[in-house]
Amino acid sequence: MQQIYLDNASTSFPKPREVSDAVYHYMTGVGSNIGRGGYASAYAAEEAVFAARQLLCDFFGGEDPKNVVFTKNITEALNVLLRGLLQPGDHVLVSAMEHNAVMRPLQLLGHELAADEQPSAAITFSRVPCDREGNLELEYLPKLVRPNTKAIVMTHASNVCGTLLPLEQVSAFCKEHGLLFIVDSAQSAGVFPLDMQKMGLDALAFTGHKGLLGPQGMGGFILREHMVERVRPLMVGGTGSMSHTERTPAFMPDKFEAGTLNLPGIVGLAAGVRWLKERGLERIRAHELALTGQLLVGLAALEQQGLLRVVGRKDITRRTSVVSIADTTQDIAMVAHKLATEYGIATRVGLHCAPNAHKTLGTYPTGTLRFSMGWHNTPEEVAVALQTLEEVLRHGV
Repeated sequence: MQQIYLDNASTSFPKPREVSDAVYHYMTGVGSNIGRGGYASAYAAEEAVFAARQLLCDFFGGEDPKNVVFTKNITEALNVLLRGLLQPGDHVLVSAMEHNAVMRPLQLLGHELAADEQPSAAITFSRVPCDREGNLELEYLPKLVRPNTKAIVMTHASNVCGTLLPLEQVSAFCKEHGLLFIVDSAQSAGVFPLDMQKMGLDALAFTGHKGLLGPQGMGGFILREHMVERVRPLMVGGTGSMSHTERTPAFMPDKFEAGTLNLPGIVGLAAGVRWLKERGLERIRAHELALTGQLLVGLAALEQQGLLRVVGRKDITRRTSVVSIADTTQDIAMVAHKLATEYGIATRVGLHCAPNAHKTLGTYPTGTLRFSMGWHNTPEEVAVALQTLEEVLRHGV
């Protein structure tokens, strides 16, 4: 059975051949660690990693390649940023559409510091409301800022319904109120251009395995220079530098990169980003949004027949290729199961690690069935998915 893969918001597939080739070449032709050897392959490894930092710095409009830090995923990156930046008594703003990669660290920080004897030490947050399409309601921002508000932490795009949040307007608000701005780019990096300096972002977290087309187990964050001293490392240990001391180096990127990095993943990620740059984000975005428009038109017809409800925005403006449906005539989990097992159509069903986003969209606790198109999908695949979905909804599971 041939698979139609429509779960690119979870992880992009298939990857470009250049990505697997780069990983294979590193594993078979280089293989060395960085910062630990004085021989040719070790130098080649260092050159490859530095090239990846430079590439990502340019891609995201960073200030200095040394401020590109590699982690195993964006969840780790966000944990480093939140746990390393926030101090007892700090308050932050988040959107109502955040993923648990933001919310669980904040919840944990709040509980850790909210001991009865020190209630004022708790790190707290307020949610900026979003409407039923996932659009941020900007008018609430000034009402939610407190004297102890330090930052706004916000996703660029919802992983549930695809709605883009207004980074430029929020950045301007942060600048006006002296707040830091930390952005989760998990669902937008590799499709929408992001420039930290032009957009006024203080820290950007990214993942490698979604729109950047790299391997799983690869992510990171980029800091503006003024953030380097403000963020404490989450994990420390050997870095291959300053081995004469047991103190963690204060310079970048060693400050945050203890232990052996996922070096094959880094070169694979770099290959994915080069592939994107060669084709152009505008071309990729146009292709994905064309497929999204095709899917939305077909789903609108099924919605008019009472077979389902489209969640979030119903056009291709201010959105990614993520589309969710709810209120189907059949059990939504069973629909997803039948699409996968009988027709080879891969989607994702449930709450997508974003419970408050579903509460905002009116789809909690059942969740949604999510489609997410990527560069390798075709109009023919979308047509088959629509036809199959209609058949399943009409004839039952």
